[in-house]
Amino acid sequence: MKRTLLIFLLVFIAMQAIQTEQKNFAVDKSLEIQAPDEIMTMFKTSCYDCHSNEANWPWYSKIAPFSWIITEHVDDGRKWLNFSEWENYTEEEKKKKLKGIYRTVYAVMPLNSYLWLHEEADLTKEQRKQIRDWTGVRR
Repeated sequence: MKRTLLIFLLVFIAMQAIQTEQKNFAVDKSLEIQAPDEIMTMFKTSCYDCHSNEANWPWYSKIAPFSWIITEHVDDGRKWLNFSEWENYTEEEKKKKLKGIYRTVYAVMPLNSYLWLHEEADLTKEQRKQIRDWTGVRR
């Protein structure tokens, strides 16, 4: 048992040598998505950690293997939709992204794995409806 714990500890320590690059980029507010204050508050509370250049990197995001998973989630989130770079999207891309917001706000966003440690990010049914209505997408 002691040997197993020692091996586990050594592997865990070795994993810390494999760090991911957790970065935020400069934010130009003129490129940021424009929405009513209430919608922006919801986006900033529930979406910005993965879908903006203003991710919050908490202490546990520096510990492998969590660091690997969190960094991948943020990188993927930014690739799919980055609220900080909204004005860099073409009109066609914006329409697609609004449709994506419309579809995912009820089904999968924010991710359950994110909500485990960020209960404040959970959107109520009414908030989800407000975001969907704001997108202007009609089925």
